[in-house]
Amino acid sequence: MKFLTTVITTLMLALSLPAWADVSRDAAAAMVQKATGGRVLAVDQTEQGGRPVWRVKVLTPQGEVIVVLIDAASGRRL
Repeated sequence: MKFLTTVITTLMLALSLPAWADVSRDAAAAMVQKATGGRVLAVDQTEQGGRPVWRVKVLTPQGEVIVVLIDAASGRRL
Protein backbone atom coordinates (compact mmCIF):
# COMPACT_ATOMS: atom_id res chain seq x y z
CA MET A 1 0.00 0.00 0.00
CA LYS A 2 2.84 2.39 0.82
CA PHE A 3 4.41 1.74 -2.60
CA LEU A 4 1.14 2.52 -4.36
CA THR A 5 0.74 5.75 -2.41
CA THR A 6 4.28 6.78 -3.35
CA VAL A 7 3.67 6.06 -7.04
CA ILE A 8 0.39 7.97 -7.10
CA THR A 9 1.92 10.93 -5.26
CA THR A 10 4.85 11.02 -7.68
CA LEU A 11 2.52 10.95 -10.68
CA MET A 12 0.37 13.72 -9.26
CA LEU A 13 3.42 15.90 -8.65
CA ALA A 14 4.74 15.27 -12.15
CA LEU A 15 1.40 16.21 -13.69
CA SER A 16 1.11 19.37 -11.59
CA LEU A 17 4.43 20.85 -12.75
CA PRO A 18 4.08 23.94 -14.94
CA ALA A 19 3.44 22.39 -18.31
CA TRP A 20 2.17 25.57 -19.91
CA ALA A 21 5.56 26.68 -21.15
CA ASP A 22 7.05 25.06 -24.25
CA VAL A 23 9.82 27.68 -24.09
CA SER A 24 11.77 27.56 -20.84
CA ARG A 25 12.65 30.57 -18.69
CA ASP A 26 16.32 30.17 -19.62
CA ALA A 27 15.55 29.90 -23.34
CA ALA A 28 13.42 33.07 -23.23
CA ALA A 29 16.18 34.95 -21.40
CA ALA A 30 18.80 33.74 -23.90
CA MET A 31 16.66 34.78 -26.88
CA VAL A 32 16.13 38.27 -25.51
CA GLN A 33 19.77 38.68 -24.49
CA LYS A 34 20.91 37.69 -27.97
CA ALA A 35 18.36 39.94 -29.70
CA THR A 36 19.07 43.03 -27.60
CA GLY A 37 22.72 42.56 -26.69
CA GLY A 38 21.75 43.64 -23.18
CA ARG A 39 21.90 42.13 -19.73
CA VAL A 40 18.84 40.23 -18.49
CA LEU A 41 17.72 41.59 -15.13
CA ALA A 42 14.63 39.46 -14.46
CA VAL A 43 12.36 36.86 -16.05
CA ASP A 44 8.80 36.35 -14.81
CA GLN A 45 5.91 34.26 -16.04
CA THR A 46 2.62 36.01 -16.71
CA GLU A 47 -0.29 36.03 -19.14
CA GLN A 48 -1.28 38.43 -21.88
CA GLY A 49 -4.54 38.03 -23.70
CA GLY A 50 -5.09 34.70 -21.99
CA ARG A 51 -1.80 33.33 -23.33
CA PRO A 52 1.22 32.44 -21.19
CA VAL A 53 4.20 34.70 -21.75
CA TRP A 54 7.64 35.30 -20.32
CA ARG A 55 8.25 38.91 -19.22
CA VAL A 56 11.96 39.58 -19.64
CA LYS A 57 13.43 42.80 -18.19
CA VAL A 58 16.68 43.83 -19.89
CA LEU A 59 19.29 46.56 -19.44
CA THR A 60 20.30 47.52 -22.99
CA PRO A 61 23.84 48.53 -23.99
CA GLN A 62 22.48 52.10 -24.24
CA GLY A 63 21.55 52.00 -20.54
CA GLU A 64 17.79 51.72 -21.03
CA VAL A 65 15.67 49.22 -19.12
CA ILE A 66 13.15 47.56 -21.43
CA VAL A 67 10.62 44.77 -21.03
CA VAL A 68 10.28 42.16 -23.76
CA LEU A 69 7.42 39.67 -23.85
CA ILE A 70 8.07 36.20 -25.25
CA ASP A 71 5.20 33.86 -26.12
CA ALA A 72 5.78 30.81 -23.93
CA ALA A 73 4.28 28.43 -26.48
CA SER A 74 5.94 29.62 -29.69
CA GLY A 75 8.99 31.55 -28.50
CA ARG A 76 8.01 34.55 -30.61
CA ARG A 77 8.58 38.07 -29.40
CA LEU A 78 5.35 39.95 -28.80
